[in-house]
Amino acid sequence: MTLVAVVSDYLLHPFYPQFFEVRFGVSNPVYVGYYFAAICFMVMLAFPFWAYVSKKVAELNILVYTQCIAGMLALCCFWTTSYINFWIISLVMVLFKGSYLLVYPYILKIITKKEHPDTIGVLSVVVHLGGILGAVIGGLTVDLIDASYIFLIMAAGDFIQMGMSAYLLKSKKYTVSKIEETPASPINKDIIPKGFILKIGLVTMILYFSDFLIRPFFATYWESISIYNSKLISGTMYAIPGFVALVALWINTKKKIDNTRFQGIIPALLLGIIGLSLQALPFESIIIIGRIIYGWAIFQGVVKFDVLLFELSHPESYALDYSKVHFFQNLGVLLSSLTVGLIVENKGLQIPFIVALVGFVITLVCYYLIFKIQLKVKSPKGMIKT
Repeated sequence: MTLVAVVSDYLLHPFYPQFFEVRFGVSNPVYVGYYFAAICFMVMLAFPFWAYVSKKVAELNILVYTQCIAGMLALCCFWTTSYINFWIISLVMVLFKGSYLLVYPYILKIITKKEHPDTIGVLSVVVHLGGILGAVIGGLTVDLIDASYIFLIMAAGDFIQMGMSAYLLKSKKYTVSKIEETPASPINKDIIPKGFILKIGLVTMILYFSDFLIRPFFATYWESISIYNSKLISGTMYAIPGFVALVALWINTKKKIDNTRFQGIIPALLLGIIGLSLQALPFESIIIIGRIIYGWAIFQGVVKFDVLLFELSHPESYALDYSKVHFFQNLGVLLSSLTVGLIVENKGLQIPFIVALVGFVITLVCYYLIFKIQLKVKSPKGMIKT
């Protein structure tokens, strides 16, 4: 279900600038940034709302109705020819589509904490794989048919999620209509930092701001320096971090890399800085190398921050805690979306990589300053294990 949802989400991500120009004659990059910002704002509202509803209604029951409505609204996006109507319909669609995010904390709630690192890694790869398939399918659709038909694929994805949710609810094989609450485990005040949600939220807000800053115009940037005039190739370049995530998960699984709290975040951020630096250089081969390094870094960083969050949270609070951190992360994406169009319009297509690089440096410094006590406590003889 998560794979189908992410594929639907990513179909148009690399091609919004081209889509708005062809479909509505809107070529100003600022408006593309505003649209991304509006999507982020709707997700910021949607997820906490559905997380609150899930306290009263089982997650899969919610998904049956919300994904049905989202699918019908996707069909409306396909038919509409009005730029204003498209904005309104598509943003309401995002409000209902956002309910699929409940699946993530739901899965973690029904497994043990020992299984969390591997499961979070798998789910992260599912998201990356969805990004790959979405970018490639979106590129093929834009190249061979028309970008508008992407909304038919989105609608199909929503109806598939609706059908899967209904099947799981009716199947006698699974008990999914209600998950019994697990008793709260005692909180160790010496291990769990006070206000950990705010701390993780603020640090990952900067990280997500930086990560999403390079996304909306990456395909345009690649096409500006590449000799290949193909949306499929552009989508493939966009999806390289997703391919790297698959390799990273396989290596993590084989080598049983330590995914415990506070471990590995600093090296991931340092690699991210290197990857962004290389992508800012306008040479095809160097950009590809930068994408590979960056893909490894962002996968490891995001997974380890999620592991940290769910280790410090409790099963009965997973959905709400995750929705709060997710709010901060989407605030970062929102600020990124509001900024990226202006940056590209005034400074060019390379500058987002430089700004993102600075953002990674700030993330690294903030993470160390906020969590330095825990980093030292978790390390033998005061040596910081990162």
